[in-house]
Amino acid sequence: MDADLDTLATAFYVAADDLLKAHPERVPYRPRIGISPRISDAEVMTLALMQALLGLTSEARWLRHARERYGRMFPYLPGQSGYNKRLRRLGECMNWLIAVLAERNDICCDDVWVVDSTPIECAKSRETVRRSDPAGWAEYGYCASHSRYFWGLRLHLVCTLHGLPVGWALTGAKADERQTCLDILANTPAMNRLQAGGHRQIMIGDKNYFGAEFEETVDQAGIDLLRPARKGEKTRPGARFFKPLRQIIESINDTLKGQLDLEQHGGRTPAGVIARVVQRLLAMTAAIWHNDQTGQTIRRSLTAYDH
Repeated sequence: MDADLDTLATAFYVAADDLLKAHPERVPYRPRIGISPRISDAEVMTLALMQALLGLTSEARWLRHARERYGRMFPYLPGQSGYNKRLRRLGECMNWLIAVLAERNDICCDDVWVVDSTPIECAKSRETVRRSDPAGWAEYGYCASHSRYFWGLRLHLVCTLHGLPVGWALTGAKADERQTCLDILANTPAMNRLQAGGHRQIMIGDKNYFGAEFEETVDQAGIDLLRPARKGEKTRPGARFFKPLRQIIESINDTLKGQLDLEQHGGRTPAGVIARVVQRLLAMTAAIWHNDQTGQTIRRSLTAYDH
């Protein structure tokens, strides 16, 4: 197979369609009697995947582009409103597909994970903050990496060194990174495989992942936590690996923000924000999956799919 957008879209559609037929419980509920949709759930998710990879953040603009460029691949394309509603309803299904596609990669059993959180801004003006639907979930927070305050959410991501998502969570800007990390680990399928295999996993994080209780809980789960020493602490084991490996999670976040336009998500409601975040994670996972299937050297490379 070639590494281009048409081939990726075709391969993803076939895999998604087969998976949804084998697991109908994952498809959003639809009454048996009524108007049948003219575009399948697998086709909608394929459209969402292509939109994210091409960097067209406007759904209306993307659908116009798709009609002109990809009409041969999709017999029917919905309007912007219908596409948006279908995409929001498919949030949980896309999240499930991320986990399934991740399991089908040769790199899913990587012995090293990296963990970090990154801001997702939801508004800039005070008036927008006051009237925004995510208010109460979204909140003001501080990003030390960029030395700035923002109003919005945080994406907490645990992934392999190749950028393959192991688990993720979307929280308020002030949520405790340690507790969120524990929640992710407790609800990710990869932990079941880790505990069943009996081997220990290495997880690399920054200085915010500290605390005796947190580290004890992680250790009991079969994970060796590596992080830089905080002020006043002795040098911790594995310190020589932190500088090069810590750059990996920053690079993964940059892929989500720079190439998949995560910060330009355009979500106006909680469901809309979640759907658009999952859309970007699915696009990155599918690209890594396809690169793995086609034998590409760099699994997280999106260059072949962004035009």
